[in-house]
Amino acid sequence: MLDPNKVKLAIAPIGWTNDDMPDLGGENTFEQCVSEMALAGFTGSEIGNKYPQDVAVLKHKLDVRGLQICNAWFSTLFTSEPYEVTIRNFIAHRDRLYALGARVIGASEQGDSIQGKNLNIFGTDKPVWTDAQWDLVTKGYNELGALAQEKGMTLTMHHHMGTGVQTVEEIDRFMASVDPEKVFLLFDSGHLTFAGVDPVPVLKKYISRIRHIHLKDCRLAIRDQARQEGWSFLTAVRSGVFTVPGDGDVDFAPIFRVIEESGYQGWVVVEAEQDPAKANPFEYAKMARGYIREKTGL
Repeated sequence: MLDPNKVKLAIAPIGWTNDDMPDLGGENTFEQCVSEMALAGFTGSEIGNKYPQDVAVLKHKLDVRGLQICNAWFSTLFTSEPYEVTIRNFIAHRDRLYALGARVIGASEQGDSIQGKNLNIFGTDKPVWTDAQWDLVTKGYNELGALAQEKGMTLTMHHHMGTGVQTVEEIDRFMASVDPEKVFLLFDSGHLTFAGVDPVPVLKKYISRIRHIHLKDCRLAIRDQARQEGWSFLTAVRSGVFTVPGDGDVDFAPIFRVIEESGYQGWVVVEAEQDPAKANPFEYAKMARGYIREKTGL
């Protein structure tokens, strides 16, 4: 069982409205999204594309529903834009998150990412960084980690399909390269499974350096079809490669056990981008909430 004094449960809005494909859930409003999150029994949320930009307005709408912002995606662009662009944008992002009460920042290097392009996610177009690019990303993340710590916040790297940190070898290289006192890992069970990686050994290896967790399930038949037919990441998402915990093929029992035995403190976040027209967000949020309650006691 997970200790509710240590582990807090959130859900991402991407099941209601998709940032990468705005037509998915285009009919769903911000108010519907956060109201259904609260009704389903969650206390935390990440930030989606329909959330109000004004901090005071957003915080009020969350407060009345008993929700708190726990994190928000940040795209670093070290491999494609001037170094200072990412630094400047990160500071603004950090300060907004801090004002909303979040203390974790999840980032992903998107300068050469193909996750939003119509390219084979397993093919030769997937970015593979040169040594010089690794050095640049390492330098950048160490600086961002220090900037996060200035506000008492924690920087995490989100390993992600279609990026330079997708495989277990790339995760290992990243974690070995960055300063372990400044840069941490965002663990995502779904992205590891999609990449063909058993998530449990990765979780065990890095649990002391993990500061944010995405609980995402994966349908292996669709993942295998995506690999065989050379699908893009977005095609796989539209086709239902991801779902909420308990509805796919990921075995969450050992994942929950590692989290429990490690004494992990922080957020665990249900995140499952699907087509809301096929997977009603409220129904799937309730399904995930019930599954996690049954398996962890949260």
